[in-house]
Amino acid sequence: MQILLKSATIISANSSFNGQTKDILISNGTIQQIGDQLSADGATVVDAKGLHVSAGWVDVFSHFNDPGTEYKEDLQSGSLAAAKGGYTTVMIVPNTQPGITSKPQVEYVLSKTRHGVVNVLPMGAVSKNLEGSNLAEMYEMQQTGAVAFTDGLKPIQSPGIMLKALQYVKAFDGVIVQIPEDTSISGHGLMNEGVQSTLLGMPGKPAIAEEMMIKRDLELADYTNSRIHFTGVSTANSIALIAAAKAKGIQVTCSVTPYHLCLNDESLRQYNTNLKVNPPLRTAADVAALQAAVADGTVDCFATHHLPQDWDAKEVEFEYAKGGMIGLESAFGVIRKALPNVPVEKIVHMLTVAPREIFGLPAVNIEEGAKANLTFFLPNEPYTFTKEHIGSLSKNSYFIGDTLVGKVLGICNNQQISRN
Repeated sequence: MQILLKSATIISANSSFNGQTKDILISNGTIQQIGDQLSADGATVVDAKGLHVSAGWVDVFSHFNDPGTEYKEDLQSGSLAAAKGGYTTVMIVPNTQPGITSKPQVEYVLSKTRHGVVNVLPMGAVSKNLEGSNLAEMYEMQQTGAVAFTDGLKPIQSPGIMLKALQYVKAFDGVIVQIPEDTSISGHGLMNEGVQSTLLGMPGKPAIAEEMMIKRDLELADYTNSRIHFTGVSTANSIALIAAAKAKGIQVTCSVTPYHLCLNDESLRQYNTNLKVNPPLRTAADVAALQAAVADGTVDCFATHHLPQDWDAKEVEFEYAKGGMIGLESAFGVIRKALPNVPVEKIVHMLTVAPREIFGLPAVNIEEGAKANLTFFLPNEPYTFTKEHIGSLSKNSYFIGDTLVGKVLGICNNQQISRN
């Protein structure tokens, strides 16, 4: 199969064609030629004004629900959602039924997705049965293909377990991924604790529940000289703590969600259950701090926290609604809208190079002879996000009907092409 990208601006810092507008001819999954006025009989042609191409994008935290709750999402629909959002690689959390807690579960994910256009990489559980009490079989999972370790949607509460996990993964230079939340403090909160939670009469999750967990885990990472990645970071103080730790030389990285970059707790005034997320939406000042942290490099990459929920889980009172929203399909458009002054080159770096470096994934080069793992998109194109843009089995997105900026046209990976 041949694919011809016409007049595409190449964004790839390690490519000799970076910043140039070229035609790219792909044959049987390999970049055959990069040049001007290329043609190929019978090739699938991608041609659009303002076309850009980069290495395939990576998401570092999604939930595909398979096995266990496939009516919300399965590995195939999750892959379709990723492809529609421009992602060629997705790291998925282990919070399935059964969880990804041993070698057979890792093999299950890899075997079911091996021939797809999207690389689906399972993260293994840190603790047995995701219970937070004893370490899971991390070494066996790593040898089988687990790309990182996390208890996913269940933050690791025990400092002893976190300490042991950080020590354990050092043997293979692994990374522990943590949503920073002390649940003994956040308790049964429904949204950020503050003025808005008081006005809306809802119990709050205080920012200190996140910040104390970050302080604890930074101390443990420093003590063990091991690697930790915080995802879903949501407060200004959290960003300050991470920035200080990086300056000290602690091996910490972090990611933010697109929705934390553009929405704050005032958005909950309509009690929209799609905005019941964890970590919760914080204040406008926190949003500004996250945006600045992306611009100055404190934030390393983005994480969609794609979390499908079926209609019944969201069409209830806010108190009883399940948490989370889908995010793969809308991520780029939300990021570009939220960060209009951040160069597209930096955003692409955070979607491509940074996550691959953090998690030890193979680098992707846009050069003749290289394997084609590409995302093509229109970075400045405004469009209305609709249900037709969604590949997920679930439709729990706050952004349906919104005008976003930055339209994904498709991906090419594993000798396949997926076009929107």
